[in-house]
Amino acid sequence: MTITQPDLSVFETVESEVRSYCRSWPAVFDRAQGSRMYDEDGHAYLDFFAGAGSLNYGHNNPVLKRALIDYLEQDGVTHGLDMSTSAKRAFLESFQELVLRPRDLPYKVMFPGPTGTNAVEAALKLARKVKGREAIVSFTNAFHGMSLGSLAVTGNAFKRAGAGVPLVHGTPMPFDNYFEGTVPDFLWFERLLEDQGSGLNKPAAVIVETVQGEGGINVARPEWLRALADLCVRQDMLLIVDDIQMGCGRTGAFFSFEEAGVVPDIVTVSKSISGYGLPMSLCLFRPELDIWEPGEHNGTFRGNNPAFVTAAAALETYWSDGSAMEKQTRARGEQVEESLISITEENLADVKEYRGRGLVWGLEFHEKARAGRVAQRAFELGLLIETSGPESEVVKLLPALTITPEELDEGLRIVARAVRETAETTATV
Repeated sequence: MTITQPDLSVFETVESEVRSYCRSWPAVFDRAQGSRMYDEDGHAYLDFFAGAGSLNYGHNNPVLKRALIDYLEQDGVTHGLDMSTSAKRAFLESFQELVLRPRDLPYKVMFPGPTGTNAVEAALKLARKVKGREAIVSFTNAFHGMSLGSLAVTGNAFKRAGAGVPLVHGTPMPFDNYFEGTVPDFLWFERLLEDQGSGLNKPAAVIVETVQGEGGINVARPEWLRALADLCVRQDMLLIVDDIQMGCGRTGAFFSFEEAGVVPDIVTVSKSISGYGLPMSLCLFRPELDIWEPGEHNGTFRGNNPAFVTAAAALETYWSDGSAMEKQTRARGEQVEESLISITEENLADVKEYRGRGLVWGLEFHEKARAGRVAQRAFELGLLIETSGPESEVVKLLPALTITPEELDEGLRIVARAVRETAETTATV
């Protein structure tokens, strides 16, 4: 692909140095549809990023776009705080009927604000309020958001350092397979809980991702998650599952914890819940935990009605026919896994491991900087992928759930080529 140098001057002179994704993908994107984005010169890029998981149904999904346009054209309420609106009612009814009831989940639904970290902050506040304790346990390589409470339960040293203040009341414990099978699950955690001299304050809750996306696509085994849920019951701690990136069908089932057969006390949902990339998040919790006072946690933009409209349309379109979406995602995931097996076999000296579930996969290299070069070469070849992990050592594949088998195969061929060509580059340096 021949790409002319785009005019990035206004971004470089006016926008803050904090910008990141645009540095990896030096293009000015102009439009997008389905699994493709287009720059101002008309060059097409296959998207294996999906808005960091916010676009599970692709860019400008026509069904969701039609629902949104119809709503706006009839002057539907756009901003409503937490007022009752027809758009909110339609979403709540669809969510209850298509998501909660079929899974026998009794959750109350809270709209804490438009972003994932808003949902995490609400979950942490509620857990502390319910239990009357301050401590929260998280896990190594976790990522839960960029506001202070969320950073306190995030593992990444670089992101934590940006807080500028002490991050307190959060204690990390080893995630699944952190010790590569040499230590029994939760040995350290449970011993600290039971030892009155350990110095660990009794936690109000444990917060966990079933698949750590930003942490490097670390997949928790179902038996590990079940053991964690049992530990929380025995030790009187609430279990919070952060399903912000891995929910809404990303791993197959609507919620990523369904496979393990656990029912968390609190669940955070965001990213693809609106289905269209519109800001929206939920904090779900057992009814007996709903001890909030009116207005005790609020936010000006927690009533994003256009997001309610597209969210309801997404549920009706993709989750009203039982397990069809889940089966499709698992089939696409098998397609990805087969390709990653081939890439690994062709690059045995370079690839450390591939891992994932559903349509979230990671490819880790022994040489940590290799992942960045693969992502860069993939961009040059017309594919958008990012890296993850504490040292950006993992190539992260996160395509839309609606991607076609042909598009998926096209992108996987580019990944294989990028791996092959960066090996050749390394060998000649």
